[in-house]
Amino acid sequence: MVSPSVSVALVSASLTFFAAGVASAQTASTSAGPAYPSKPVRIVTSAPGGAADLIARLVAQGISAPLGQPVIVDNRAGSVIIPAEVVSKAAPDGYTLLLHGNSFWLGTLLAKTSYDALKDFLPISMLASSPQILVVHPSLPAKSVKELVTLAKATPGALNYASTNSGSSNHLAAELFKSMARVDIVRIGYKSTATAITGGVVGETQLQFASSSSITPHVKSGRLRPVAVSSVAPSALYPGLPTVAATLPGFDAATSQGIFAPAQSPLTIVNRLNHEIVRVLNLAEVKERLLSIGVETVGSSPGDLGAAIKSEMTRFGKVIRDVGITAD
Repeated sequence: MVSPSVSVALVSASLTFFAAGVASAQTASTSAGPAYPSKPVRIVTSAPGGAADLIARLVAQGISAPLGQPVIVDNRAGSVIIPAEVVSKAAPDGYTLLLHGNSFWLGTLLAKTSYDALKDFLPISMLASSPQILVVHPSLPAKSVKELVTLAKATPGALNYASTNSGSSNHLAAELFKSMARVDIVRIGYKSTATAITGGVVGETQLQFASSSSITPHVKSGRLRPVAVSSVAPSALYPGLPTVAATLPGFDAATSQGIFAPAQSPLTIVNRLNHEIVRVLNLAEVKERLLSIGVETVGSSPGDLGAAIKSEMTRFGKVIRDVGITAD
């Protein structure tokens, strides 16, 4: 169980355990019977209406026929803790899966949970990724990441950034930027995405990271100016917009969605689910549907998802400890 006060040694040990589990998932043999699945499969995810819900439904629809069984989306309202707790206690038989985003694993670095994101789950595949967009108020002279960093260094403490609740993806992205750029910018917290964006539009704050879906209308109207995307690679969502990483190598603050099975699930089942899910993600109609809501599809091996989680927990874990960030 991880908390904001966890030692570096404990986090390192958990990550090592997780990496070993992923490696064994790729190489070990298993005696899972050929009958799988013999009953409906359940994908537990967050409340209806968000990106995770849509991805879950597209995946469920796409893998049901080849599996020969209904695949049911089980929405759970509330925080990520609720669906994760459900799946962590489920039998490791491939019939109960968890679909969730970064908050599932990063949340264990921000608050105590009844589950261990590394030890209690086995990764199946990364599903999708969405960069956050670094935007500034049009009155700010900086038109690039380099110019923004130069301005922030010349005026320490003068620039404010907007974020939603403590530990949110936009909060962590801004603090990672602050740390890697070695600049002094001040956080202004807002109760919601809408109020945070409004704060940027009216000039209460000078910059912020936000999802492409929430920020694009204000970019198109000219009320906010895009500077860069938070993903390592350029994004089809904002063609031609450079990455933060082009100026700050190693910067990566994209939001992502993954799918997981309980630890100790049969490896043949994990591999079969991975095969079917990646096939669905590569369908043109699925790619287009998700792109329309600001999400890019990503199909990966279990090992690649495990490595991405390990890298992200290391990267943001240091920021969380250094700043003393806790969840609201």
